Amino acid sequence: MPSKIPDGETRGWIVPIGGAENKENDRHILERFVRVSGGAEANIVVIPTASRMHETGPRYEKLFKEIGAAQVAVMDFDTRRDCQEPGRLKRLEQASGIFFTGGNQLRLTTLLGGTPVAKLIRVRNAHGVTVGGTSAGASILSEHMIAFGDEGSAVISGSVRLAPGLGLTNRFIIDQHFRQRDRLGRLITALAYNPFAIGIGLDEDTAAFIGPDETVDVQGSGGVTIVDASDVSFSSIGDVSEGQPVCVLGLRLHILVAGATFNLHTRLASAGGLVNSKD
Repeated sequence: MPSKIPDGETRGWIVPIGGAENKENDRHILERFVRVSGGAEANIVVIPTASRMHETGPRYEKLFKEIGAAQVAVMDFDTRRDCQEPGRLKRLEQASGIFFTGGNQLRLTTLLGGTPVAKLIRVRNAHGVTVGGTSAGASILSEHMIAFGDEGSAVISGSVRLAPGLGLTNRFIIDQHFRQRDRLGRLITALAYNPFAIGIGLDEDTAAFIGPDETVDVQGSGGVTIVDASDVSFSSIGDVSEGQPVCVLGLRLHILVAGATFNLHTRLASAGGLVNSKD
């Protein structure tokens, strides 16, 4: 469950990124991550555990240092025992920003789930520390995580498998590489199981900066698909066999780009800066 925000404090930013963020000429997403993590005083811990490529952690370390973070450390976890080491926990307590790289989200959850590291990251976010991730590192941020599923726009019973995520919040379910891999169907199927949550589908090179006020603010070159199931009046997912199409009535859909916003508390979308103001 999400950690309780102490009285008088505000939760830190949550920053899921849809994967394949620009790391070369236009690094606006990573630059903004550094800004909301403390800017020139940012102290960032990179967790590359989802990836099996040894160069992943050092690559992000180099990027964040080039952008201007004061301190960057790479902290990988190979075993669940690693997640209990006092030195690692102390280093995480010092961080102002924690960043999960892409890879395999189930590798992250099986290694970190239920450990002191997972608990500490939830607590630190509740105390104001920014936590973000890209691709698999985005999927694990919420309480309900898409582990894997079928591609395509059809809503099919059994087409998606859910698993417990890191649990920073229970307000939304994340899917990434969204339009590029045609994942609308599996996101809606996940919401048919649990209409309480809001679906957030992130295109590549696109991030949802979710502030302490629960507002989703888009950054990047693509779009963010919001699927709001709060007004669902009927779902047949409990009655159909696996592999059969599902009827879902009452969904609301929003497509956000940079400048538009969505409030997770009020469930209201806004065109924001996209509307030309009159003189």
